Amino acid sequence: MTSANAAPAPLRIHVSAAVILDDRGRLLLVRKAGTTAFMQPGGKPEPGETASETLSRELAEELGIRVDPWELRPLGEFTAAAANEPGFLVVADVFAADIGAQRPRVGAEIAELRWVGGADATTLEIAPLARENFLPR
Repeated sequence: MTSANAAPAPLRIHVSAAVILDDRGRLLLVRKAGTTAFMQPGGKPEPGETASETLSRELAEELGIRVDPWELRPLGEFTAAAANEPGFLVVADVFAADIGAQRPRVGAEIAELRWVGGADATTLEIAPLARENFLPR
C-alpha cells in the first residue's frame, strides 16, 4: 500500500556503458553534444540487441572503436542518477573493454572525449554513474 503523498518512483533509462582505461589508469569519458557532463561511452539498446551488442555498436558509432561483443567483460548492473535527465535513474549494464592500440575519435553525437584521472573530479562535471563507481582515485 502506498501513501497518497508518496513521491512517484523515478523513471529508468537502460543503457550499456564501457569502462575503458589507458596505460596510465585514466578512464575514457565522453560529453555528448548539447550536454555538460562527461560520462562513460555507451548508449541505449536497439530492438533485439543484447547489452554487449549495444555497447559494441555504440563504441563503433561514437568513437570509431571496434570491440566484438564477446570480448567485453561484464562488470555488472549499476544504477545512478541520470546526468542529463532530471528525475530519471540510469540503469547500466557495464562492461570492461580492452581497446588495444585503437585510438578513440569523436563521432556520432559526441562533442568531446577525455581521459580522466582522479584529480579531474574537482574540475570536470562528471556523471554520477562514472563518479560514484568508476572514476580512478
